[in-house]
Amino acid sequence: MNPRKRRKSADPPVVRASEIGAYAYCARAWWLGHVQGVSPSETARLEAGTRFHRQHGRGAAQGVWAWRLALFFFALALLAALLALLTLG
Repeated sequence: MNPRKRRKSADPPVVRASEIGAYAYCARAWWLGHVQGVSPSETARLEAGTRFHRQHGRGAAQGVWAWRLALFFFALALLAALLALLTLG
C-alpha cells in the first residue's frame, strides 16, 4: 500500500459526494460494492453509460460556451447600434 494513501487511525474516513449519491440511489448496491467488495456483473453496460455521460457532459459544456459567445456578440451588436444612434441622431 502506498504510504501517502495510508490513513492514520485517528483520521476520519473520507466520504465522497459520488458515494453519497450512490448510497441515496441504492443503499444495498452501495453496501455490496463498498463494504462487501462485490463488483457489478454488467461492466460493459456501466462502461457504455459512463462514456455516454462523459460525451453528454462535453456537449453540455460546449452549449454553455456557445450561449456565452452568443450573449457577447449580442451585447456587441447592441453597443454598435447605440453608437450608431448617438453618432447619426
